[in-house]
Amino acid sequence: MGELPIRDEGAREGIIVDVRGVAKRFPVGDGEVTVLRDISFQVKQGEFVTIVGPSGSGKSTLLNLITGIDRPSEGEVEVAESRIDTMTEGELAKWRGRNLGLVFQFFQLLPALSLVDNVMLPMIFADKYSRRERRERALHLLEIVGLADQAQKLPSMVSGGEQQRSAIARAMANDPPLLVADEPTGNLDSAATLRMFELFLRLVQEGKTMVMVTHNQELASRAPRVLRLEDGRIDGDSGSRS
Repeated sequence: MGELPIRDEGAREGIIVDVRGVAKRFPVGDGEVTVLRDISFQVKQGEFVTIVGPSGSGKSTLLNLITGIDRPSEGEVEVAESRIDTMTEGELAKWRGRNLGLVFQFFQLLPALSLVDNVMLPMIFADKYSRRERRERALHLLEIVGLADQAQKLPSMVSGGEQQRSAIARAMANDPPLLVADEPTGNLDSAATLRMFELFLRLVQEGKTMVMVTHNQELASRAPRVLRLEDGRIDGDSGSRS
């Protein structure tokens, strides 16, 4: 096992994601397969980072480590000033609710709830804001993503692009320091994909931090920073401010 990169405390101000010497192995039969090897990088507040690479390169596994869905076999993962690789499942659930906004490929909106009620859910789970403040905030977030006039509709009554924009509003419900998106445009047409990406850019310009996994090379080429994985290792890091 290699040594972890030296932690420079003086250079840590404003760092949202700090992945240090991470490896991830999964058991297969009588052996194991290594998916990630010696991964180290940082994401600073206000950055927009896309993670790209061929199928099987470890993109989704890396995202799962950043969000606490999975744990590293080696190394450390610190997000929003918390060592999430050492947390219990209960601690992780509370931490996610307050520090992480997740956007998925398949939207994952609850079909029986209106868009505004879907956006309110993370506030309820995290016990943030009063009832009145929750609704006001949810409506404001839907306005930010251009859906104020659709707030009372069910997800099935709006387009895929509008559902995804609702999911972005939901991800911002508790004002998390980090937004994480896993192939968020995978089920959208080209026009909706472009609108989605422009929304992400605008959110970052307004101070959000964004990490996005994508297979869309055109989108990746427009991102301020691109982290490329190949065979479980970082093969390139263009646009890094570190």
